Amino acid sequence: MPDLRFQPQAAQHTEIPRPKRAEGQWALGYTEPLNKNEQSKKDDDPLNVRARIVHTYSRRGFDSIDPADLRGRFRWMGLYTQRAPGFDGGKTAQLEEEELDDRFFMMRVRTDGAILDAAALRTLGEVSTTYARNTADITDRNNIQYHWIEIESVPAIWERLESVGLSTLEACGDGPRPFLGSPVAGIAKDEIIDGSEALAEIKRRALDNPAFSNLPRKFKTALTGHPSHDVAPEVNDVAFVGTVHPEHGPGFDLWVGGGLSTNPMLAHKLGVWIPLDEVADAWEGVAGIFRDYGYRRLRSKARLKFLLADWGKEKFREVLEKEYLHRALVDNPSPEAPVVQGDHIGIHEQKDGRFYVGAAPVVGRIDGTTLSALGDLVEQYGATGARLTAYQKLVVLGIAAEDTEAFADDLEKIGLTARPSNWRRSTMACTGIEFCKLAIVDTKERARRLVTELEKRFPDLDTDISVNVNGCPNACARTQVADIGLKGQLVMDEEGRQVEGFQVHLGGALGLHHAMGRKLRAHKVTSAGLDDYVTRVVSAYLGDRTEGERFAAWVARADERLLRGEAEPALT
Repeated sequence: MPDLRFQPQAAQHTEIPRPKRAEGQWALGYTEPLNKNEQSKKDDDPLNVRARIVHTYSRRGFDSIDPADLRGRFRWMGLYTQRAPGFDGGKTAQLEEEELDDRFFMMRVRTDGAILDAAALRTLGEVSTTYARNTADITDRNNIQYHWIEIESVPAIWERLESVGLSTLEACGDGPRPFLGSPVAGIAKDEIIDGSEALAEIKRRALDNPAFSNLPRKFKTALTGHPSHDVAPEVNDVAFVGTVHPEHGPGFDLWVGGGLSTNPMLAHKLGVWIPLDEVADAWEGVAGIFRDYGYRRLRSKARLKFLLADWGKEKFREVLEKEYLHRALVDNPSPEAPVVQGDHIGIHEQKDGRFYVGAAPVVGRIDGTTLSALGDLVEQYGATGARLTAYQKLVVLGIAAEDTEAFADDLEKIGLTARPSNWRRSTMACTGIEFCKLAIVDTKERARRLVTELEKRFPDLDTDISVNVNGCPNACARTQVADIGLKGQLVMDEEGRQVEGFQVHLGGALGLHHAMGRKLRAHKVTSAGLDDYVTRVVSAYLGDRTEGERFAAWVARADERLLRGEAEPALT
């Protein structure tokens, strides 16, 4: 039974919209679990599983793990079983989860916008090389993601991570997922407001707190005080975005209800001004509404965006103010959106005269050796440390002006670059079928090969074109908001065989020209034919665009035959 201490008493003057059928909303009295996930959380707070991992499972081995912990509560500790080898994409939807389980784990380490100093970077590297077969990916939620983790090693890994201030706590599961913070918080010359203090306070209140460990589903948070909106705020459940009030000065607007997957929705902008010291209060209020009023009957509807779709932002704000904050929020127009959201790649001056250097791996894939080498470079150059970005990249802070070019050269030697091509800079990929039990196709390696080929075919591209590659419909790589979004599925090739391929989304974007990518009816591309397809579409764009026309704007007006890669552009 949920702990009713954490639920508000419904105010008499606040009318709450009631759905046509019971959706498992606690605040409306529907507290009985309506699916196995809710039952599991009722049976035992998932935060309690840490003790069992430390004292029982790590000592007795994989076969001792209770299935309810293995496929449920382990996620609150940042652990998923990874996909067993030998199952192709056709088996993903046909087999039960336990049939796809390997005896190894994926582990997510959250950074939450924190600066990783040399010791932290080397520790992340050492964990990878010692326990994870040298795997380590940078995700688009500021995580480091390992694979091949054995349950026997987990306590030792936690001890190492915690010694440098890092944690896997609630990196997965129905709770506060890792927070996205601006990688240039506190150091950018053009920053509106430094939100680091607020993000740290949210983390202090949210994690390891039973008040927020049983939410209807995942709850994604982003916060930035940078005008480039560098944390993809439109696609988070709750986002705080830097703004300026004409009288009160810098603060944050509040955006709620964003999310992608199979029902993509962009966040609702409340148009308010929240001071730095009240951001954590607002976060608790939004998370509380989700906990108490969020839909728990169907997992497919258990995200905040569905509540916003039914309530509208005006009702949501009313409930937030009257039942949770007990005060009115200050009205203020939402801040102007950037044309393109910032990724901070390259060399940039900080407000203190030092420099930060944004660097790109290929589709977020690095390894422990690289992380350790980066830690050595941070120490060698006397840098402050590194932050991870919302685009599977990293930013090193605090480089002396006279060292920037030498530092960039040394990054190249360890497999990173501050001078990437468009394709390396603007391509993301999720984990894919290599390790993920939900995936249908390969993504990381396929995207890497695509980047390599496009660098050969378009070495001097003079505009930005983003490519996001996803292994299933869940859009972990933000498929729908890329210039070219590729959603993995099985397709038929020219010989009638079922092969790996992609549904194509074209012309998606966040920022000023936000839009969901355009899907072409019955249009699929095989994985084998992907390089040629992207080449034809990009060539068509370059031949047909008007002066200064963005790829997404061209997609909105282009002949469908060009978008399908079936025709050449008319010569002008």
